[in-house]
Amino acid sequence: MERVIKKYANRRLYDASQSKHITLDDIRTMIISGERIKVVEDKTNEDITRLILLQVIADQEQFGRPILSTTLLEALIRFYGNSLQGFLSAYLEKSVETFMQQQEAVHAQLARMMSSGPLGAMSELTRQNLELWSRMQESMLAAFTPPKQNENSKETENDKDKS
Repeated sequence: MERVIKKYANRRLYDASQSKHITLDDIRTMIISGERIKVVEDKTNEDITRLILLQVIADQEQFGRPILSTTLLEALIRFYGNSLQGFLSAYLEKSVETFMQQQEAVHAQLARMMSSGPLGAMSELTRQNLELWSRMQESMLAAFTPPKQNENSKETENDKDKS
């Protein structure tokens, strides 16, 4: 269930479920704890969740070691309006999802390693990671590969060429 946050004209964020004003850092904390949020403009009820989440990311990028390098940000900007924009979005989502699955697998393997021998656990972790990576690559390659024609349609096309 989503927690609805309202953004007022004075640019303040209000969490009605807690009856208090909140900050971008509070939203970051909610996201980290696994909560789903929806931010709406108070007067228009327009969903501005993406805008607020981008602000949270921009705040985080200013401090410490950034995740998004200048080169990566430039590449992302170049993809806007590009015919591959949708593909990049899907690819990034799938990559992050796969990364998170691998992280969960590592945590599970580490827990098992503490209770069993380390060599068996590491080889199993390696096998699982290779499987996940292989599946992700196959799905990405399938998006770029044109559909294959079956043999009958090739023969029909060859017959037409001969005529």
